[in-house]
Amino acid sequence: MNQKLDEKQARFQSENTSHRLGHIASNLARLRTFCDTAYPEAVESVADETICFIEWTAAEIEPEYAEELVNIQVQIARWKLRFDSLWSNESERKNMSEQASAWSERILDMSGLLSESI
Repeated sequence: MNQKLDEKQARFQSENTSHRLGHIASNLARLRTFCDTAYPEAVESVADETICFIEWTAAEIEPEYAEELVNIQVQIARWKLRFDSLWSNESERKNMSEQASAWSERILDMSGLLSESI
């Protein structure tokens, strides 16, 4: 398992920070989608991966962006601690979904990937 995680980290960190931020934004969009379905395992899996992606990226970007990412990482970790009760409450699940969506848009904007294609 650790070797697999190390390989994933090496692949992820070989990409530039814009693409890494794009992956984080994509994961958050997936979190939003999975919150709207009946797959709590998928939400937990993507949440774990997103926490790692943020950890592997935050130290290499501008401090104000890094702070924003770490705040997101902390909130996701808080969700994980209360996941069962959050998941069983439709209102809380909707809040998670909306928050993940907002973060996804913010991080995609932060990545600069959308403006590169213009």
